[in-house]
Amino acid sequence: MKIDQTKIPQATAKRLPLYYRFLENLSASGKQRVSSTELSEAVKVDSATIRRDFSYFGALGKKGYGYNVNYLLSFFRKTLDQDEQTKVVLVGVGNLGTAFLHYNFSKNNNTRIVMAFDVDDHKIGEEVGGVTVHHLGDLEKVIDPEVTVAILTVPQVAAQKIADQLVAAGIQGILNFTPARLDVPETVRVHHIDLSVELQALVYFLKHYPV
Repeated sequence: MKIDQTKIPQATAKRLPLYYRFLENLSASGKQRVSSTELSEAVKVDSATIRRDFSYFGALGKKGYGYNVNYLLSFFRKTLDQDEQTKVVLVGVGNLGTAFLHYNFSKNNNTRIVMAFDVDDHKIGEEVGGVTVHHLGDLEKVIDPEVTVAILTVPQVAAQKIADQLVAAGIQGILNFTPARLDVPETVRVHHIDLSVELQALVYFLKHYPV
């Protein structure tokens, strides 16, 4: 059955990599079958939500049997394009950016940081995590035309201007680690990850929703 990916709710789509990572671990351990309850306990998503998420993709399991681990892993690998590597650029080689470069995603999934940019002359030309750091002013001249995704780890005041540069260079998706809310064309997708907001939310939930 051909799945219309545009019909999958965004909340479901965001959980798919989480399911895929857990299934990888199960497969590596030799486990052949898993129930929605086991998945729920592992990924901290209630089993009803998991069953609903999976239902968008057709009959992935059998009642009373659960799910075949290798089948699910193969299915979600194809759904998430795990066999097709996505090249990524990083802008801002500070503490957070440096951590990303040393980790680099290619060790764990289908994304790989291939270029980095900064404005600090002391960093230009260096290799961090095997990735060369270029001057931000050269971004449009040297960026790999196959790159469509960027990670933004720069000061908030510089975020919008750099986002404009990225869009002009052909970037279609930005993972934004700054507090700035970026103004980009409708054809460009931005995912915001504000660490300070997430931390404040965690503290609030600890105080008002004790586990």
